[in-house]
Amino acid sequence: MLNEQLFHHDGLSLNFATGPRNGPALVFFHGVMRRWQCFIPLIPSLSSRWHIHAPDHRGHGGSSRAKSEYLVRDYVRDAVTFVREQVPGSAVLYGHSLGAMVAAGVAAELPQQVQGVVLEDPPFDTMGPRISQSALLSYFAGVQPFAESTLPVGALARQLAEIPLTTPGQAGSIRLGETRDMASLRFTARGLKQLDREVLAPIIAGRWLEGFDWAAALETITCPALLLQADLSVGGMLTDDDAAAAERLMPDCSRIRLPNIGHQIHWQQTETCLRLVNSFVESLEGLPVR
Repeated sequence: MLNEQLFHHDGLSLNFATGPRNGPALVFFHGVMRRWQCFIPLIPSLSSRWHIHAPDHRGHGGSSRAKSEYLVRDYVRDAVTFVREQVPGSAVLYGHSLGAMVAAGVAAELPQQVQGVVLEDPPFDTMGPRISQSALLSYFAGVQPFAESTLPVGALARQLAEIPLTTPGQAGSIRLGETRDMASLRFTARGLKQLDREVLAPIIAGRWLEGFDWAAALETITCPALLLQADLSVGGMLTDDDAAAAERLMPDCSRIRLPNIGHQIHWQQTETCLRLVNSFVESLEGLPVR
């Protein structure tokens, strides 16, 4: 069982879940608009050998809203302090999407503490300067008005399903409900009800990566890294060029391409994800043995 607690930092109250001390620390960082609960598919299996920590980013879930901007660098700063002050001893980091970039930033800044890092489909420039080149811009602009909604989850999910998605250079649009089932939309709706609307402003403006040089961060990582790359044709965000750069920049990187699997790898192919993650984390050296 996981318990939720609050960590106070930089005027913020950051919510996090933590599990029993069954081994070394494994810290999860979620993606934008989501909550620590997005890792529920993985946590039961991994918690038998690991001490799970899973924070909500500022402005997300049970964490408080920030007075400053919601840039990737801000999430990294919060996470570095969290790992340094709240996570005992050596740790492995697992990040999805935004969380993957956060995990990379933490691994770069805390090389003595972080013994391994799993990066699940980090978007890098796809959600930075290139966001206007894909349907992501219409997606985030479409969902932003529903952040902080007081609608019941079911009603909100039905409204989300009607959001039109457009891709530059392509005629027409498709409904969000044509790309996601209603169960997934309900989960998104639940997260949106707890989301500060300002979280999405720098993403829509293409400013999200200001002050965060992801290539420089990756180049500084010294621990082993597992890079999970989803399929762009079904919603993945990590391009081949960015993945190749990441593989080149990190000295010990295992890159796994996952064809026909979209951005939410750990939801869509949980067993595959667990097999890969378990193989990776059990290979790491320097971690205490339970």
